[in-house]
Amino acid sequence: MAYTEDLTLAGDYIILRSPRSDDLEGLCDAANDGEIWKDPFTIFPSVSEMSIYLQNLIKHDNTSLPFIIIEKKSNRIIGTTRFFNIDQKNRRVEMGHTWIAESFRSTTVHTEEKFLMLKYAFEKLHCIAVELKVDVLDKVSRKAIERLGAKQDGILRKHEIVKTGRVKNTVCYSIISEEWPDIRENLLTTLNGNGYKNKLLQLFFYLMIFPIAI
Repeated sequence: MAYTEDLTLAGDYIILRSPRSDDLEGLCDAANDGEIWKDPFTIFPSVSEMSIYLQNLIKHDNTSLPFIIIEKKSNRIIGTTRFFNIDQKNRRVEMGHTWIAESFRSTTVHTEEKFLMLKYAFEKLHCIAVELKVDVLDKVSRKAIERLGAKQDGILRKHEIVKTGRVKNTVCYSIISEEWPDIRENLLTTLNGNGYKNKLLQLFFYLMIFPIAI
């Protein structure tokens, strides 16, 4: 289970690449889109904290692998995600710490981000399991993880104290290597379906502008 520090994963809609020092402005713009630091369940950086946040992404150790998320059509930075708690001996990773600009949430971008990371974890790193953790109260994220096909392993009670002082219980999910082929096909079906819908919409707007005489 070996990985490279300077890594790029490319899909049809997004690119995941290693963070760089010149990403600061793009990250600040993405964070402002929805004010991600106001998320009640996770600690995300404000614009004033972004410089230190980016420095920490760049100087990560060998237990984590962060990515900058770039939307291909606009070539715009729209968020970050990462592998962490990388356990090379047991071929396990955790994925998360994901935040995406509000304009791109619940879109194909989010689906493809998960697909690219899971594909890399299972097919390149040869992981036997990928873990995901989420606040027990974060129902939106829990449903998204369950739709992905991850199975709930259990709940860590009184796991962390969040910024409001609340003591958080954390739900643990995982996807194991035997489950990946079916999840892979489901994600590809979703992505291909969204691509087809996008092409139909493009054709519709084209015909609205340039109607064909029959």
